[in-house]
Amino acid sequence: MPDSALRPPYALLIFGAISFLLAVGGTCTGEAWARFGRVVYRAKEPRKFWRLVAMYYLGGICFIGYFLYKVYGLSN
Repeated sequence: MPDSALRPPYALLIFGAISFLLAVGGTCTGEAWARFGRVVYRAKEPRKFWRLVAMYYLGGICFIGYFLYKVYGLSN
């Protein structure tokens, strides 16, 4: 078995941490990044803002959870 197959999928952890940090930053500052570099402000577009922040939180939790499952999951 090649050594690369034994390494944990750290990309999942990195993507999860970035997504979670974007969600926390958006919640604290009231600004969330949308597609194509557009910024959505909490005061101007609250529904779109909270939908983006919820998507960031959910994505971060899913990526980190899947990473933990792959590393410490039931198969190990």
